[in-house]
Amino acid sequence: MAVRAVATCSLFRPPSPSLFSATLRLYSSRYRFSRSLRHASQTHARSIHSVFDSVMEELRATRRTRQKRVSAAASSMGLLNKELVEDRFVNRSLQKGLLLEFKKDSDRVLLAVAQRPDGKKNWMVSDQNGVTSSIKLQQVTYIVPGIDNFDQADITDFALKAQDNMDPSLLEYAWVELLEKNKSVTVEELAEIIYGSTEPLESYSAHLLLSTDEVYFTILETKGSRSIYGPRPSRQVEELIQRKHAKEAAEKELQEFIELLASVKSMSLQDKPPKSSWTNDEKIWKRIESLVAYAIDACKSDEQRKTAGMILKELGLAKTTSSAVKLLIDIGYFPVHINLDLLKSGIPTDHSEEIISAAQNLLLDTSDPDKIDRKNLTDLKVYAIDVDEADELDDALSATKLQDGRIKVWIHVADPTRYVQPGSIVDREAMRRGTSVFLPTATYSMFPENLAMGGMSLRQGELCNAVTVSVVLHNDGSIAEYSVFNSVIKPTYMLTYESASELLHLNLQEEGELRILSEAANLRSNWRHQQGAIETSTLDTRIKVSNPEDPEPSLKLYVENQADPAMRLVFEMMILCGEAIATFGSRNDIPLPYRGQPQSDINVSEFSHLPEGPVRSFALVKVMRAAEIDFRKPARHGVLGIPGYVQFTSPIRRYLDLLAHYQVKAFLRGEPPPFTAGKLEGIAAVINENIRTVRKLCSSSLRYWILEYLRRQPKEKSYRALVLRFLKDRIAALLLLEVGFQASAWVPLGSQIGDEVLVKVEEAHPRDDILFLKEVVSE
Repeated sequence: MAVRAVATCSLFRPPSPSLFSATLRLYSSRYRFSRSLRHASQTHARSIHSVFDSVMEELRATRRTRQKRVSAAASSMGLLNKELVEDRFVNRSLQKGLLLEFKKDSDRVLLAVAQRPDGKKNWMVSDQNGVTSSIKLQQVTYIVPGIDNFDQADITDFALKAQDNMDPSLLEYAWVELLEKNKSVTVEELAEIIYGSTEPLESYSAHLLLSTDEVYFTILETKGSRSIYGPRPSRQVEELIQRKHAKEAAEKELQEFIELLASVKSMSLQDKPPKSSWTNDEKIWKRIESLVAYAIDACKSDEQRKTAGMILKELGLAKTTSSAVKLLIDIGYFPVHINLDLLKSGIPTDHSEEIISAAQNLLLDTSDPDKIDRKNLTDLKVYAIDVDEADELDDALSATKLQDGRIKVWIHVADPTRYVQPGSIVDREAMRRGTSVFLPTATYSMFPENLAMGGMSLRQGELCNAVTVSVVLHNDGSIAEYSVFNSVIKPTYMLTYESASELLHLNLQEEGELRILSEAANLRSNWRHQQGAIETSTLDTRIKVSNPEDPEPSLKLYVENQADPAMRLVFEMMILCGEAIATFGSRNDIPLPYRGQPQSDINVSEFSHLPEGPVRSFALVKVMRAAEIDFRKPARHGVLGIPGYVQFTSPIRRYLDLLAHYQVKAFLRGEPPPFTAGKLEGIAAVINENIRTVRKLCSSSLRYWILEYLRRQPKEKSYRALVLRFLKDRIAALLLLEVGFQASAWVPLGSQIGDEVLVKVEEAHPRDDILFLKEVVSE
C-alpha cells in the first residue's frame, strides 16, 4: 500500500501502478472499456463481448510494447557498461537546495532538502515533515539528480508522485534483459531503461524500486550514496520468489490467526472455545505455544519470542509477559486465576501412564518382606490427626500409662517400603519430585494417587502396615527407653485438629488415651524448653479453592494457631519420633539425614521484652540460622532443644523421610543400609533444590489466594492487626489476625510493637501482588 509522508510518517515504498506512457495508454483503454460498457448497457448489451476482446488485445499489446522498450533500452546500455566503473560512481557534492533521501533511524527513511553545512561532517536538512535536523553524510542514501534548488514545501507532492510511479513488474522486465546480456546498472541507467527518462522523478522512482527490491537485483558496489546493481541469477530469483510467496502466505495465516483471536476475545465466557480446541490445528497450536512460553518467560527459541511479539503487536498490545497472560485469559486458554508460578516452575502435575501402571502392579503384589517381624498392635487405640482435607495420612499416635506412672507413646508411621524399593521406577520418580506439593487449588503427590492415598496411607478401620517408634518417657519428659520395629495397626479415629482440640476440651473419660497423649506433649514441651528450645509458634493459614477454573471460585480460609492443643500435641510427638530415630541411628551407626540447627548466636533473653506469641516468634525467626544436615552422626538441634533429629514421619510426602525409612528398614532386616553417607548427601543436594522450588511456589500460591480473598471482602470491613515491628518511620509490619497474613501499613503515633490496630483493605490485586492497607481511624 502507498503511505503518505505526513507528520511522523516514514516513506514506505511498496508497489503501485506506474504513470509512464504505456500505463497511460492502459488507463485510457480501461476508460474506453468502461465507456463502451455504459454504451452497451444503453443499447441492450449488443456488443459487450467484442468490446472486451478488443480491450484485452490492447492490454496484451501494451505488455509487448513495454517489453520491447525495456529490451531496447537495455541494449543501449552496452556502452555504459564498457565505461570505467569509477565514471559511474561520480558523486554529486552535497549543496544547498539539493533533494536527498536519508535514513532517519532503523525503520524510517525520509526526503529532505539540504540547507547548510553543520560543522565539518554534518549537514542541516529540512525533511518532509517540516523538521530541521543535523545529519551525518553517512545517513544520506540517495541524492536526487537534476535538482539545484528544491522547495521543501514540494517534498510531500514529489514523494506521492514517486510512489505512484512505482511498478515492480518493470523490474522483472529489466531483469530479464539485463540478465541475458550480463549487464549491471546504476539508478539513473535503470530509470532510462524502464521509464525512458532520467528526470528527477523517474530517477528517484527507480531508486525506490531498487532499494525495496528483494528479488531481482543485488548491489555489486557502493560508494557514498551511489550504487551499482546487478541482476541476480535465475535460480536465486526463483528461490527468492518462493520465499516471498511463503512469507506472504505466512503473513496471511498470521492475519487470519489475529482475526480469530480478536473474534474469540469478543465472545462471552460460555461461548469461548475449550482449551483443547487450540491444539487441533498444528499452526495455530504453535502460535498459542509461543504465547504461553512468552507469558511465563520460557521461550525455547528466538522464533517463539518473535512469533509472540508479532501477535501482540498486531493486536495493539504491549510486548510484555503481562499482555500475553491477559490475552490468553481473554481467549479462554488460561483460566482467570492461572497459577503462573506453577507453570514457570516446571513441577509435574500428574504421573505418566507408565508410573501409574507400575504403582498398580505394586498394589496387586500381596507379599510383605517384613510380615514375620511385624508386631500386631491392632489392640491399641490409634489416633490419626491432620488437616481436614488431608489425603495422604502417614502418621498416627497411641498412648498408655504404665504401672509405675510413666507414659508410653507409640508413633506409627506409614510404611511405603512395603511397596517401593530403592532404584525401582516408582522410587526414581519420587526422587525426581522430592516432595508432594500442596497448593490451595490442588495436591500433586510424590507418589501416584493409587499408592499415596491408597495402599501406603493409614486408613481408618483397616489393617495397615507401619513402622512404629515406641517411647517411654521419664517423668520430666526425657526419653527413658525406646524401640523401632515393623508393625500392623488398625487406626481407630481420623481427627481434624479442630475435632481433636474439641475432644481434649471436653475431657471425655472414654478418650483417656488422647488425654495421655496431651499430657506427654506437655511433658516434652517443658523438657525441651529446659534444654534451650526456642518457642516459634504463630498463626498458620490455609486456604481451600474448590473450583479454581471458574472466574469466581469458592474460597474457604482456615487460620490455625500453632499453639492450639491438638497442633501442639502432634508437633511434640513428631519431634519425639525424630529424636528417637536420631538416637537409634547413632547407636547403630546408620547413615541418616540428621538435621541440626545451631543456636549459638541467639540470646533469647534479649527478646524477653517482646510479647509472647507471634510478635516474639516473628523476631526470633528473623535471626535464626538455617538448619544443617549431617549424614554420618546427629547434630544438636538447638531450636528444638534436642540432641539430634531425623525427619521420619512423612515418608509418603517427603523423599528425605523415605530415605531414612530405607536405611532403618534395612537395619531391621539385618541388611546393610542401601546408601552410604556420601550417596545420601548427593541425593539430598538434588532433592533440596526441588524442595526450595516447591516452598517458593507454595508461598506465592497461598499469598495469591489470600489477596484474592481480601479483594472480595466488603470495602468497609476492618481487620485486627498486630504490630510486629517498624520498618521505616511509622510504616509497620503487621499480622492480620483474622487472616493470618503479614502486610505493612502506616500506623498512628503512639502505637508500639505488640499493639493491635484496626485496618481496612484499600486495594488488593492478586495478579500484581499488591495490597494497600489503611488504618481505621476511631471516631
